[in-house]
Amino acid sequence: MIIPLIAEAAATAGGITGSFTLGMAGAGAGIGIGLIGGKAVEAVGRNPGAFGKVMTLGILGMALAEAIAIYALIRAFME
Repeated sequence: MIIPLIAEAAATAGGITGSFTLGMAGAGAGIGIGLIGGKAVEAVGRNPGAFGKVMTLGILGMALAEAIAIYALIRAFME
């Protein structure tokens, strides 16, 4: 369902703008951060002794997921 909408937006005179790029990247980053956080809580629930390692890897994963949204923000301002 989303593919025809993207194709229609690309075919119009304005094309795909930075707002669309930023919106999609923001949604993807939000979903990724939510999944990382949920799995980190699940891992600590299973093994509380691994809290430090899980927290470190969770923060690193969240930072990498958020970087995608930052790249899209830069791209949105370049257009």
